[in-house]
Amino acid sequence: MQTVVVNLGDRTYPIHIGSQLITSAELVAPYLGRSRVVIVSNDVVAPLYLEQAKSAFTAAQSAGSGESSCKAIVLPDGEAHKNLAAVGHIYDELLAGKYDRNTVLVALGGGVVGDITGFAAATYLRGIQFIQMPTTLLAQVDSAVGGKTGVNHPLGKNMIGAFHQPQCVIVDTDVLTTLPVREVRAGLAEVLKYGLISKPEFFHWLAENCEKLLHLDQACMTRAIKTCCEAKADVVAADEKESGVRALLNLGHTFGHAIETATGYGTWLHGETVAMGMVMAADLSMRLGWIEQQTAQQVRTVLENNFGLPVVPPGDISTQQYLDLMASDKKAELGKLRFVLLKAIGQAVIEADIDSECLRATLKAGNRLCR
Repeated sequence: MQTVVVNLGDRTYPIHIGSQLITSAELVAPYLGRSRVVIVSNDVVAPLYLEQAKSAFTAAQSAGSGESSCKAIVLPDGEAHKNLAAVGHIYDELLAGKYDRNTVLVALGGGVVGDITGFAAATYLRGIQFIQMPTTLLAQVDSAVGGKTGVNHPLGKNMIGAFHQPQCVIVDTDVLTTLPVREVRAGLAEVLKYGLISKPEFFHWLAENCEKLLHLDQACMTRAIKTCCEAKADVVAADEKESGVRALLNLGHTFGHAIETATGYGTWLHGETVAMGMVMAADLSMRLGWIEQQTAQQVRTVLENNFGLPVVPPGDISTQQYLDLMASDKKAELGKLRFVLLKAIGQAVIEADIDSECLRATLKAGNRLCR
C-alpha cells in the first residue's frame, strides 16, 4: 500500500492506494469511534462490493466499541441520477433512521456516487463526516480527492454543491478489473489531463505505456494513480476553494461540461467529454498562436489513437448553444468565459480574454479540430 497525504491543517487526510483495501478494517477503524455507518452505493457496484465493504466497517466497529451498525443505501446508476432527488432520498433514509451527527457516510462507487454522498454529508445536519471508496479510475484519480461535492441541474453540470473534504480516501486497485473498458478509457482521460497541465514527462510516459494501462497492468496503474493523487493533493493544499491554481484542473471541462449538458447527462461518460474538451482546448490554443499545430495534433493523437477516446464533439450542438452553456459555467467571472488552455504540453494557463473569432472557429471545427 502507498499513501498520499492531502495537507489541510486539522482537516488533513490520507489517500491509501493498493490491493485488497476495500476489506481492510484497519484502514477505516480510526475514523469510526462509536459512529453509525451508512454506505451509499449504486445498483451496479453494490452487487460486486457492498458486502466486502460492510464486512470491513462492521469488523472495525466490533473491534472498537463492540457494537456494529452499518446500513446501505443503493441508488440508481448513472449521471442522469446525479440530482437533488438522489440527495433527498439519502436525507429521507437518514432522518427515518434517526441518524445523528456522529454518523459516517461512505461513498462506494464512482464519481457520481462520491459527489452525491459528499454533498449529502456536507448538508445533512449542517455537516457530517464521510469516507470515499472510489470504484472507477476517474474517481480514484480525480473526483474522490479534493472535497468537491454536488449534483447536476438541467441548466448546468455540478452547479449545486459544496466543498466538503472526506476523512480519508481508500483506493483499491483491484476493483478496476470489473470496469468495462469504456470506463477505463474515460478514467485515463483524466489521468492524461494531469500530464497536459503540468507533467510533460508523465504525459509522454502514459502515451508509451498505453497498452499496459488499458490492460490494467498493476505496476503501471498504481504509478499513474499515485502520480495523479500527488498532483491533486498539492493543488488542493494550495487552493482548496478553487480561487486560483486549482482551476487548472479543469482543462477540457468548460467545453466538456457544455457537451454533457447539451446532450443529456449520461449520453457520454464524463471522461469522454473531458477528452473532447481537451482537444478543443488544444485547438483553441493553436488558433491563438500559443502552441504549434504539431503540438495540438499530438494531444489529439494520444487521446484518439493511443487510448481510443472520442475526440470529436457531437455535431448537433450549435455555436450559440455552446456559448450559452459555457456562460453558466462555474468558472465564468463577471460575464467573461474563463478557459484553461495550453502554452505547451505540461504548461496550462487560465485565460479570460479570448479572441471571439478563434473561439467560434474552434466550436465550429468538428472533425477538423487540431488539424
